[in-house]
Amino acid sequence: MLLEELQKLVAAGESENLEFKRTTGQRTEAAKTVCALLNGLGGFLLFGVSDKGEIAGQQVTAKTLEDISLELRRIEPPAFPEIETLSIGNDKAVIVIRVSGKMGTYCYDGRPYIRHGPTTQIMPRSEYEKRVLVKFHAHRRWENELVPDWVTIQDLDEDEIQSTLQNAISLGRMKKPIHTDSESILRGLGLFDDGHLINAAVALYGKSERLFASYPQLSIRLARFRGTDRLGGFMDNRNYWGNGFDLSRRGESFLLDHVPISGRVVPGKMIREDYPLYPPLATREALANSICHRDYTTLGGAVAIAMYDDHLEIINPGILHFDMTPEKLSRPHESKPWNPIIASVFYRAGVIEKWGMGTLNIIDWCKENGNPKPTWEIRAESVVTTFLPSSFFSTGKKPEEQAGKAEKIRPESRPESRPESRPESLEDAVLDLLKNGPLSKSELSQGLGHKHISGALKKVLVTLLKQDRIVYTITEKPNSRLQKYKLTE
Repeated sequence: MLLEELQKLVAAGESENLEFKRTTGQRTEAAKTVCALLNGLGGFLLFGVSDKGEIAGQQVTAKTLEDISLELRRIEPPAFPEIETLSIGNDKAVIVIRVSGKMGTYCYDGRPYIRHGPTTQIMPRSEYEKRVLVKFHAHRRWENELVPDWVTIQDLDEDEIQSTLQNAISLGRMKKPIHTDSESILRGLGLFDDGHLINAAVALYGKSERLFASYPQLSIRLARFRGTDRLGGFMDNRNYWGNGFDLSRRGESFLLDHVPISGRVVPGKMIREDYPLYPPLATREALANSICHRDYTTLGGAVAIAMYDDHLEIINPGILHFDMTPEKLSRPHESKPWNPIIASVFYRAGVIEKWGMGTLNIIDWCKENGNPKPTWEIRAESVVTTFLPSSFFSTGKKPEEQAGKAEKIRPESRPESRPESRPESLEDAVLDLLKNGPLSKSELSQGLGHKHISGALKKVLVTLLKQDRIVYTITEKPNSRLQKYKLTE
């Protein structure tokens, strides 16, 4: 460092990344600051500069530098910041310690420190424990721990396992394996470790009731409240235990029952334009994200959906990790899933979109449906995604419309009476929905804006199957509850 650079650095004053010490007699406090800089974004510590920014310097000998090095050795794990001596004349010098920040878990004399503005403080225990958890996350976490010895493949839902394989192959997210038995599929999905099942397998496919005692957190809470808060009581209240795929379907079914849909007949179009109060693609993605990224270590935790008169909340037990913030979720960001094995299986099965794009897609789907941008916040050790109603319900206009006469608004009616229920238009609508990938009857019904699976939809599916325009995803079990439909190749 040149003298001019030092003067410019000192002129900026003490900050989160810069600390002044008059002499090396303050090396104990200085070592705490170095520890804090290691736990932050790094910075500089200067010996020979007063608190007021006066560059006074001090005499520096080999013993001086040795004493500093000995003090820094009390930092664990060992750190080796760069130490430089800069002469300022009159046989005096400034000692510059340059620290590379690592957002680490460094301790000085057994205590971790952190910078808050220009001061050094002891790191809160909760913050330290969070950092330790993140540090060892790549090697050890709940989802990759071995299941109890008594858990076997027979405790898992084999139909669901086969459905995952079929969906992954049809979406091009997995090649068809040579062996398609459940154990081979689970191995291919990374759900075995050294010949033993891991917790992720139970979280994804657990079915046996005897699993409940050891895995009570595999649950979802669903509630429709009266009014705008919880004081008005329940209109509907449900609790379910099950695997991730089952819980996702339970949540979607609950929303299908309670989210109203408005629509309008547009002159010249056979199919009505529907605008649900909350966009199903967005709520589906948010629900799947909650199941993928939640904290499974809390046995009493559960994913939750809370619907009120004026907003909808999807609640994920746990906090944001890897320096992620609610603000970053609204911008392009790198995906670092807390449960990467579970997230990978959900992605292959087509439940979630490409990693790192889920929250951005949620924002886009809300915009298309006329909903305000959703928000994310940390509340009571949980991540809460909040959706506000579509403006179409209050204005009767499409999101992109700014002025002009609104078309006629139609209330929800019996599916058979709608224009899209006529076979010639319903067939096209079903085929159009399947272009995005395999869908079940309930998913097709939701995509069409139906509140329930209509008889007309069932007839159209039979017709399309006979015409070989669509096929089953589980061909060997046509009546499987996990059955989906896809376009023929």
